[in-house]
Amino acid sequence: QYTRGTVTAFAPFDARADAEALRKAMKGMGTDEETVLTILATRNNAQRQEIASAFKTLFGRDLVDDLKSELTGKFETLMVSLMRPAYIFDAHALKHAIKGAGTNEKVLTEILASRTPAELQNIKQVYQQEYEANLEDKITGETSGHFQRLLVVLLQANRDPDVGVDEALVEQDAQVLFRAGELKWGTDEEKFITILGTRSVSHLRRGNTLCFAVFDKYMTISGFQIEETIDRETSGDLEKLLLAVVKCVRSVPAYFAETLYYSMKGAGTDDDTLIRVMVSRSEVDLLDIRREFRKNFAKSLYQMIQKDTSGDYRKALLLLCGGDDD
Repeated sequence: QYTRGTVTAFAPFDARADAEALRKAMKGMGTDEETVLTILATRNNAQRQEIASAFKTLFGRDLVDDLKSELTGKFETLMVSLMRPAYIFDAHALKHAIKGAGTNEKVLTEILASRTPAELQNIKQVYQQEYEANLEDKITGETSGHFQRLLVVLLQANRDPDVGVDEALVEQDAQVLFRAGELKWGTDEEKFITILGTRSVSHLRRGNTLCFAVFDKYMTISGFQIEETIDRETSGDLEKLLLAVVKCVRSVPAYFAETLYYSMKGAGTDDDTLIRVMVSRSEVDLLDIRREFRKNFAKSLYQMIQKDTSGDYRKALLLLCGGDDD
C-alpha cells in the first residue's frame, strides 16, 4: 500500500549472488563493510529475507549472527535492524522499550501514535508469536496513569474508519475538548484521551475544504490550536503522547521529519531514534518525510545526516535516505 519509500525492490536481483558477496565480505581477517552496506541498504526487506535464506542454504550460517560478530557499534545496529521484517522490527523495539529497569516512553509514544490500526494489529500478533507475551499486558505493567490509558486506547487499534464527517459530532467533540481543558479548573484528561484516541483522522483533521473538522472547529471556539491547549493543560509523558497523536493525525511524514530533526539537533545524536525512523520508514514514506524536512527546517535530511554522522554508518544512512533535496 506504500509507494513513497526511498528503498524499493532492487533489480536485477540475485539472492544467491548477494549471499556469496556478503560471505566473501565477512570471511577471514577484516570485513569489507562497503560491500555489506551497499547490498543491505539498497535491497528491500523482502529481498533481504531471501538473501538470509540463500546465505543459510549455501553456507549453513546465520546472516544476522555473522553481521553481529563482524560489525560493531551503530553500524552493526543499523545493519541488524535492516534485517528485521517491519512488524518484527516494531515488536522488537517495543519489547526493548519495556524491558528491564526503566521504560523508554519515547519509543512507546513514537510507535503507538504513528502506526495505522492495521499495523498495530499486526504488531500485537507478531509480539505474541515472537515473545509469547501479550503486548498490552506488558505495557500496562510498566506504565501508569493517563499515559497508560491512552497507550491502551491506541493499542485497541479501533480508531473510527474514515467515512465522511458528521458536522454535529465535530461541533460536539470540539465543545467537549474546550470544556475539558481551557474552560475547566484542572483538566479532564479522559475526554482528550477518548476523542483523540478513537475518532477518525478525517473527523479530527479537515479532509476537504467544505466542512470543518474537530481541530479547526476547536480553533474557532477557543482561539487556540489544540496543540497549545495540550501543552498548557497536560504535562510529562501524557503531554508528549497526546501531541504525537495530534501531529500524526495532521501528518505522519511531518511528525517523523520533526523526530529526525531533533534526533540530530544540538550536541550529540540520538542514534537509536535516527536508526529506528530511517529503517522503519525507508519503504513507507521517507520521500514524504524528506519533503517535510526540507520545508520545515530549511535544510535537507541528507545534509543533516552527512553533517551529524560518520564512517560506514553515515554511508549506509545516506543510501537509505535516497538522495538530497537541495
